[in-house]
Amino acid sequence: MITPEQYSEDLYEADETLLRVKESIAAAGIQDVSIAPGYGRLLTMLVQMSKAQSVLEIGALGGYSGICLARGLAPGGRIVSLELSQENADLAHRNMREAGYGDQAVYMVGPALDSLEALKAKGDKFDFFFIDADKENYPNYLEHAIQLARPGAIIAGDNTLLRGRTLNMEKNGPSVLAMRKFNETIARDERLISTFLPAYDGLALAIVK
Repeated sequence: MITPEQYSEDLYEADETLLRVKESIAAAGIQDVSIAPGYGRLLTMLVQMSKAQSVLEIGALGGYSGICLARGLAPGGRIVSLELSQENADLAHRNMREAGYGDQAVYMVGPALDSLEALKAKGDKFDFFFIDADKENYPNYLEHAIQLARPGAIIAGDNTLLRGRTLNMEKNGPSVLAMRKFNETIARDERLISTFLPAYDGLALAIVK
């Protein structure tokens, strides 16, 4: 019997643009930890439904999620993408250009916490956040997102199950503990309205009040 996730993916035609992104990631020798296709489609829908003009992406990798986010952007919208690796940022930007969104994307390379502080110092505000970077800093990224958010902004965080490690109480490494804290904050912080989607590798969603 196939999984619900596989069944849902089989309903859709192959997305040639995103397949080329995945091929480029493999060709570059980078581990492909892009968002699941079903959640990529969800990002596009949420960005479009929220009429977001400004999106902050924490973790660019090869541009897969960036393209999904850009597809939903309001006319004239922009994506600021934070990426530790210059190689990844260059690959992501190249893929964004080939998909037709290169002019809407700005990349800040270096530790994301430094970039977040710089954005805060500039007084930047965003309508949508996608968090998909180093897991130990997820709670920090969430707090920065809340501070950089316009009222009603959406925050999405990927890989909240950590391939089942979050659920296993015998696993208590730094990434697992940080993700549990992130998930609990998403669920309980009074500044947020939220839900938790357990399909694929887990996705947390919140609206900033």
